[in-house]
Amino acid sequence: MSTGRCEKPTLEGVMTALTQCYDPEIPVNIVDLGLVYDVQIRDDDTVYVKMTLTAPGCPIGFFLIERVKETIKSECPSVKDVEVDLVFDPPWTPDRMSDKAKELLGFV
Repeated sequence: MSTGRCEKPTLEGVMTALTQCYDPEIPVNIVDLGLVYDVQIRDDDTVYVKMTLTAPGCPIGFFLIERVKETIKSECPSVKDVEVDLVFDPPWTPDRMSDKAKELLGFV
């Protein structure tokens, strides 16, 4: 459901949208999990997202990439396109999680 919060693409608006994307196996959003490495808003109103998965062989990778694209376009209607670059360097570790995520998952 689009709330239209992000009229002109902004880093804050895109990051807020990304907090609605969850790894289906972990009840924490991808931002708090530390899966998002970089977000760039380009001059042509396209968005670039560099992200990873909790494990290279994660079977939900394609699903999560599509969810990221759909969510950004839905929440930021002026975004013309979303490019997701899935990387595994540096590898994800639990140290990348926010304090909130660590608490929710019992790491603290």
